[in-house]
This record gives sequence, C-alpha cells and structure tokens, in this order.
Amino acid sequence: MTADLPRLRGVLQRELDAGAYDFTVPGGLDTVLREQARGEPPGSAVLRMIGALPSSGFGSLTVEERAAWLRRALATVKRELTLEDALTPVTRGTTRMSAAPRTATKKPARAKAPLPDGEAPTTRPRAAAKEKIAPGAAGLDLPIEQAGTGLGPAHLGRLKRMGIHVVRDALQHYPSRHTDFSQTVAIAALRVDQEQTVRGRVVSSREVRMGRGGKMRSTEVVVQDEGGSRITATFFNQPFMARALPEGAEIALAGKVARFRNRPQYSNPEWERLEVDGEGKHTGRLVPVYPLTEGLPQRTMRTAIAKLLERYGDRIEDPLPAEIRKRLGLLGLMEATRQCHYPDSHEALREARRRLAFDELLAIQVGVQTRRREWRSGDAPAIEVHSVADDFLRTLPWALTKAQARVLNDVREDIAQPHAMSRLLEGDVGSGKTVVALAAMLSMVQAGYQSVLMAPTEVLAEQHYRTLCRLLSGEPEPPLHGLVTVAGLPLQVRVVLLTGSTRAAERKDALNAIRFGGAQIVVGTHALIQEGVTYHRLGLAVVDEQHRFGVMQRGELRRKGIEASGAEGRPLTPHLLVMSATPIPRTLALTAYGDLDLSIIDEMPAGRVPIETRFLPPIQRVEAFQHIRKEVAAGRQAFVICPLVEGSEVIESRAATEEYERLRTEQFPELAERILLLHGRMPAREKDRVMRAFAAHEADILVSTAVVEVGIDVPNATVMVIEGADRFGLAQLHQFRGRVGRGEYPSHCFLLADDPSAEAEDRLSVMERTSDGFALAEADLQLRGPGDLFGTAQSGVAGLRVASLLDAPLIDAARKEASALLEADPELALPEHRALRYAIASRTGEVVVETH
Repeated sequence: MTADLPRLRGVLQRELDAGAYDFTVPGGLDTVLREQARGEPPGSAVLRMIGALPSSGFGSLTVEERAAWLRRALATVKRELTLEDALTPVTRGTTRMSAAPRTATKKPARAKAPLPDGEAPTTRPRAAAKEKIAPGAAGLDLPIEQAGTGLGPAHLGRLKRMGIHVVRDALQHYPSRHTDFSQTVAIAALRVDQEQTVRGRVVSSREVRMGRGGKMRSTEVVVQDEGGSRITATFFNQPFMARALPEGAEIALAGKVARFRNRPQYSNPEWERLEVDGEGKHTGRLVPVYPLTEGLPQRTMRTAIAKLLERYGDRIEDPLPAEIRKRLGLLGLMEATRQCHYPDSHEALREARRRLAFDELLAIQVGVQTRRREWRSGDAPAIEVHSVADDFLRTLPWALTKAQARVLNDVREDIAQPHAMSRLLEGDVGSGKTVVALAAMLSMVQAGYQSVLMAPTEVLAEQHYRTLCRLLSGEPEPPLHGLVTVAGLPLQVRVVLLTGSTRAAERKDALNAIRFGGAQIVVGTHALIQEGVTYHRLGLAVVDEQHRFGVMQRGELRRKGIEASGAEGRPLTPHLLVMSATPIPRTLALTAYGDLDLSIIDEMPAGRVPIETRFLPPIQRVEAFQHIRKEVAAGRQAFVICPLVEGSEVIESRAATEEYERLRTEQFPELAERILLLHGRMPAREKDRVMRAFAAHEADILVSTAVVEVGIDVPNATVMVIEGADRFGLAQLHQFRGRVGRGEYPSHCFLLADDPSAEAEDRLSVMERTSDGFALAEADLQLRGPGDLFGTAQSGVAGLRVASLLDAPLIDAARKEASALLEADPELALPEHRALRYAIASRTGEVVVETH
C-alpha cells in the first residue's frame, strides 16, 4: 500500500468538520484522492473508497452526500489503520516506528535537582534525527513533537489534548489576556499592590524550609539593583529555584509587590535570566497569559510559543487580499500574529487582535452567506395571491399587531420572489409568531403547495398541531383526521401530525397523505426528515425554536422539497421560515444566523397579562412557597426550577430529585401525589409523558431542571420559582419566566439565590425591572458572552478565539467584504482568492457557527 492513510484521515476529518463544502484542499478533495490512488494495488482501501464515488468525483455530490461519503470513508481508514497496527510486530527493545535494536547500554546518571518547568537543561541535548521540513507555509503543518519546542512527552501530550498538533495550531493558540509588566522601576520606588518589574543582580539565593515542621522546601532570593536597594523574592515549594537563579546572575522579576515586615517582597514572581534569555518573554513587557490545561505551566507555554514564533513566524502567509487590508487598515497576518503574542504596546495589541478578529468573522460570514446562496439557488414557488389568508385573519377575534403585520409583509415579499426565502422570525413567547406562520402556510395551500412545521420536541409539536387546528376551526379540540374547512378553498384542509410516537396505523395514513398530497399542512419533529417521508409539493418549511436544530436538518428539509418537486420535472426549493422565542442580539444574529434575513415581532398583543418578577434574598424565600400554596388552592399550577450545575447533568438531576422529595415531604406533604419531576436524564418518552400530564392538570407543581425552558404551554400555570437564579443567564431566566402568564390570570416569577455576589444581585435586579427580552439578551451578551445565551448546552459562536460579538462595526465590515467577495467570485476559485478559500475552510471546523 502506497497511500498515506494517517494524512488522508486528517484531510477527510477536516473536510467533514468544515461542513463538506469541498473548500479545505486547494483544487478540491478529488485532487488528494487522485494523488493517494497512484500505485495502489487493486482492491485497496483507497480504491474502494474512490469506487463508491460517481465518475464525476467528490465535487459533484451534494453537501449531504459528501458528508455521508466522508463518514463511510473515515470508518474505512480507521479499520485499515487498526488492522495495520495489529499486524505490525513489536519486540522487546523496539517500537513500531523503528525496529533498530539498542547497541549500547546507558550508565545510570547521577541524580540532579530538577530544573524549573519549561527550562532547557544545561547539558548538551541528545542528537535527534533531522526532520525534513516543508518549505514556506507548508512547514507550519509540521507535527508539534518535531518542531523543536524543547518540551518532553508529557507536556507534548498536554498540548495535543488542547488541540495543538502542529506548529500552526500553536501559533494560533492566542493569549486570553496580557499582564502589563512593561514598567521597570527602581526597587526603592516600588509601590505595594501594583504589578511592576525590577532588574538587578542576585546577591543571595538559598533553599529555605517553611511551614509546620519545615516540610515545605522553598527558595529565597535577594536581588539588588544599580541603586543599591534590595528586594526579597520567595518561591514557595520550588527548591530548584536556588540553582536556577544563582548568586551573581543578572535577572528581572515581575509581579505584584507585597509588604512583609515593612519591606517590599515578591511571592512566586515571574522571572528571567537577562544574560541567558536576552529579549524578555516573561518580564519587562506586556506578557501573554495563555489558556492552559492541568499540568501545563504558563511559563512553559510562553517559552514554547516564543520559540515557535522565532523559528516559524516568517513562514506565515497572508491569504487576505491586499485591497481588503488596505481598505480596512488591517495589519498583515504575520505581524498581527507576532503582536498578538508579544505586543510592542497596547496599541499594537489592539491592532493585532482587530486583524485576527476580522479573519474569524470573515470566515463565519463567508460560511453563512454561502449557505444562504445555496438555499436561494434554483427556483422556488412564487406566491402572490393571499386572499384566503386575508379572509382567515379577518375571522380571528383580534387584529394583528403592527409588528405582526410588518413581519407578515416581509414574508409575503420574500415568497413572491422566484428564489427561496430564508428568514429568521424572532419574537417573545406570546407575541404571535404562529399566526404569521399560519398565514404564510395558507397562501401556500391556496397555490397548491404543502407546508411543514418542524418542532424540537414531541410535546411542542403536539401543541403546534392543536394550536393550528384551533385557529383554523375555531374549536378547542382538533377535528377528526385534522380536516378543517377554510373559507375561499374548494376542499377541506388537512393538518397531520407526525412524531416518533405516532402509532403504526396513524403513521402509515399520515405518510400516504403527505406523499400523495392529501395533507396540506404537516406538523412534526425530526420524524419529518427521516427516511420514508416523501412530500408531494413542498412549498414552505417552518422550523420552530430554530437554535435547537442544525444546518444539516434544515438542509435535509430542502433536499426533500427539491426531490418531491423534481419528480414533476421542475425541481423547486421550498421557502424557509425559522422562528425563535429566544431573543437574539443583532450582532449575534448577523454572525451565527447571517444566512437568514431578520424580522422581529417587538410588540405584544393587547390584553397580555404582565408577569410580576421579584428577587427574594434567602430570608424571604418562604414567601415564594407560600404564594405557590395560595395559587394551587385557587386551582392554578406552579413550576419550580432547580439550579444549573455547570458541566454535570448527573448532579443537576440529583439536585432536582432532592428538591422534589423535599417539597413532597416537608413543604407540601398534602400535595405529595400532585407533584411531578422532570430532568434531563429521563428517557425522552418519560419526559414527554410528564409534560403532557402537567399540561393536562394531572399535577399542581412541576419540579424541573432547565429542560423545561422550551416547549411546554400551560395557560393555567401562574407561578415560576427559580432556585439558584444567579447561575442562569438573563436570556434563559426570561425563557423560564415565559412559561407562566399565558392565560387570563395574574402571574408571578420568584428569583431565589442563596449567596449571590453583588454582580449577580445587579443582574437579577435587571430581571425585576424589564420584561423586554431583547434588552435582556443584549445585557446577557455583554455580561456573560455568547456561550451562555442559550444555556450551557448551546454554545452559539463560543468558538471565536479573538473576535467579540460586541464589535458591531467589525462584524458589519466582515459581512460587507464577504458579500463583495462572493458576488465577484462565488466559489473563491480565482487565483488571488484560493489562499483565502483554503484559510476560511480550515477555520470553519474550528469556529462554531451553530450548535447542531
């Protein structure tokens, strides 16, 4: 076998991570496959993989087909490598990398005191085999263990756990912040509690024993500067520092100055040997502070990255066209990388981060705008007649708000075009998004097309089914077989529900109705995009709570729509309307959801009952449970949300179970049989059963973790109690609050926190003052960042390393430049854009655009 399977595996995995757009390799993946196939024997793994492709190659497949082929190919490569590994002999004294026997026996070395972590030994290092380094930027793909960092196997393993496998990864491991040690001052002028740098000569360096019984071996170093003043630096639990900083050494110390026995002192400061280290990397400048993993010291990381910058920094090529850099006043990539790690000044650091942030934002914008172009490519049903929808709206017992009317007009303008709509509709719970979506569906029905509404849970899908039937029929319960009469249409409209729990006979009937056009409106869960579901003429896809779905699910709906219409000889792309009750700040919407046009319903219907929100300190928490008792006695219901436990669904579920038992045995023993429990570790069917039972008023109190955030509609619920409210973001608290106040009764939300910080109290007071979800989302973005907008499970664009979603001007600039690039060169195939195409494709696997 001549193919380099480990390299091929890396290429295939990067392509899959990047979304299977065939951007990751210059010339496309077919180029690599041709190269790997040369000299391969018949029946080899590589030839079998290529044989599974059409004669036109990988590039001719759709995105979904490419992803499926990549997953199968990766499984094949994994099997081949496992087999190869198993068949490679291993004998005593040899490794699979080299079978050469040892020719000499090493004498035991005399034990030496260990050196500080990350420092190179003074003895001559063992000669290593010279590795051939590829020329230019290709050398940045050199494995990190061959790059001359001076690190041992343990630290190299820690780097790899952090995702640093090659030199390029290390140079793109940017500091999270910098400490300002640039001010070098005389020892006599030091100020206590400030971070400062001093330089001088070591006049005393000795190991000392400290702590009870003298068990802590530490080092005490005395440094004297040119003015004759002295300062003591103590390195706790680091006896090796006495050898690292011997008497007579010229050194620099940096850190926060303390006062001990009325004299200035450093404790575990940063340090540098001036005669050895030359230009400072740890003192006397803006010093980088890197994200780390356990067991990897900051000093070690700084030393390694400084070496790599010096050795490989001039290999960095700039893929961004010169005219864009000039137009926006951006640094070159090589200079920006150097200045981001070791800036000459605060201004240089700002400019470096601005350049690197732009690259991240441009990659996202090219990705989302490419998706937008792909969705809008091809023909779509052009709908201009809306008389049936207008007649339906006039029958409603209320008039649309101005915001609803404005958004419906946006949708109608989109679906009148011959290319597919792709629009995001935002609005708080109860703002009337469903009515707008239904009006669009009726226009599709009038024109002879189907519509689907996909929801993330069975409970939410069932609620949508009941809501659509109620709005269309005017009856509280769905009609038989979902058949409703709609004014202006010659035949009845059939609404069908399809979920994973749909019974076999009902499922068969629903599938036939969908396939042959008997169902005009289809409501369901992921079941709508599974194998076996075939549409008749799909004109509109509505996706609710869209942040719970990924790009691939939306793409699957698109594919099914095109297939259905293609059977009639004219493939049509369905229009797309995605809805979210989670307010999304504008900058996040432009970034994470930039493939969608944005419409906002920022007005609530008249008569909506306001929700009174109160933050209760521990001493007043009893008031919340007294209010629950009063409301339950009046026939109402209540939610109790348990604290968020970062990173542990197990602990969260246990806490919810304990709270459930406490309420049943201590707080409300008389209601013990009327209290239900809901948490994330329950099977999906059990969760649905609990939510249905609560919605049907088979219980009075629901104890839940954050899984109740989306989807349950209980108009009879009037009390929301949130334990550990200080652990949630404002946007998520607002979602919880939206579970009550859906009926005609006054509702209350109580925020409880046992020991909130002053900052947490300020945040919770914002909840008391405002019910504007968009204002809360903006505040949340500033206070907590994008990673918490949807709770811990939804990371949004948390993968951004440098860019800030608060930088609206830079986001707008990246959006405009991406649009101009794609307008001029949709595939980024021109010679001047190929490097940019490759750089963007490599980033798309790193930057999280949307949680799937």
